[in-house]
Amino acid sequence: MKQQVYLDRKIQSLYPLALAAILVLGTARLVFDSLKSNDSYVFKLYGRQRTPQVVVVSPEDRVDESRCNVFEGKWVWDNVSYPLYTEQNCPHLVKQVTCQRNGRPDSFYKNWRWQPNGCNLPRFDALKLLQILRGKRLMFVGDSVQRSQFESFVCMVQSILPQGKKSLQRVPPRKIYKIQEFDASIEYYWAPFIVESISDHATNHTVLKRLVKLDSIAKHGKHWEGVDFLVFESYVWWRYKPTINATYGHPDDVQEYNVTTAYRLALNTWANWIETTINPQTQKVFFMSMSPTHLWSWEWKPASNENCFSESYPIQGSPSYWGSGSSLEIMDIIQDVLGGLKVNVTFLNITQLSEFRKDAHTTIYGERKGKLLTKEQRSDPKKFADCIHWCLPGVPDTWNEILYAYLLKTHQNLT
Repeated sequence: MKQQVYLDRKIQSLYPLALAAILVLGTARLVFDSLKSNDSYVFKLYGRQRTPQVVVVSPEDRVDESRCNVFEGKWVWDNVSYPLYTEQNCPHLVKQVTCQRNGRPDSFYKNWRWQPNGCNLPRFDALKLLQILRGKRLMFVGDSVQRSQFESFVCMVQSILPQGKKSLQRVPPRKIYKIQEFDASIEYYWAPFIVESISDHATNHTVLKRLVKLDSIAKHGKHWEGVDFLVFESYVWWRYKPTINATYGHPDDVQEYNVTTAYRLALNTWANWIETTINPQTQKVFFMSMSPTHLWSWEWKPASNENCFSESYPIQGSPSYWGSGSSLEIMDIIQDVLGGLKVNVTFLNITQLSEFRKDAHTTIYGERKGKLLTKEQRSDPKKFADCIHWCLPGVPDTWNEILYAYLLKTHQNLT
């Protein structure tokens, strides 16, 4: 009898331990189940550790330059696949480029696809691009035309990203679009001359008085160091007059230079920075050719005296059309300097294909000095039409499709 009582008491003493064990196991099960959900507190606090997916670039996605020059071709009508995004679903476009929102009545300019001769550009895949950019930075460097290319690039990827996992920060002279899930960023850096100048303030830059420091680049360069993909552009700010005030050597020795001479000196300064700073094993550099202007309609419509305003279709039937706004001398300088580099820089020659797009500029549906044109200004398109900047969606999307093709081309599949 005493032995039975002792045994009962022994069993009762084990109840708290058993209950505690059940509670611990139950809690652990709840935690592990919760970790499977994106809404769990633990996930929100620490984030989910995802295994990076291998990016497979198929042979069909790689441009074979020995067989096809993607910069030679024609514009074809395609209102099924284009535009790649809309003004409404991309909140990162500045007013300068949102032509339809600003009152442009036609939308044909959005529906043209660039078709290279003898091949196709790889279809843009935002997810594949983001996987290539995982853990990396891509930066566009240049003027407001280059800023449009940056905005286009952001718009082409942002729609697949969930809210709260992306952000746009303005840190003058940079804009930084962060993609948290991929630990990546797409950035823009304002440097209209690439080298330093008195126009380097991101928003308050002088237009009429220009002074360029042809041998100075360090202030800009420190922001470019270590960036995985750099995309440079510099042209239209050089073209205000045939000459430009600049320094070379002593900072107080201001002289008037022929623009082409100054451009070569500036590009040599940039080239020296590339050769002494870029690590070709971990960094890729691209240089965009000049973005053309369409200021004089007589160049594509003889005997006329207008500009790009009211143009609704690309130039067709003239495969070698080249407007006077695009300097062949500057083009030769770019190719000469790039050809002499010891570090590989990919030249993206978008000038000729963009020359055909007289229809795609912002004209009177953009901004002037930071403000939309007034009714009175819009009534005088010959004076106020902007035939330099491009509407978005539009031509810069094609530049980025080509950039995407070269990113695919340089990407190494993991085996």
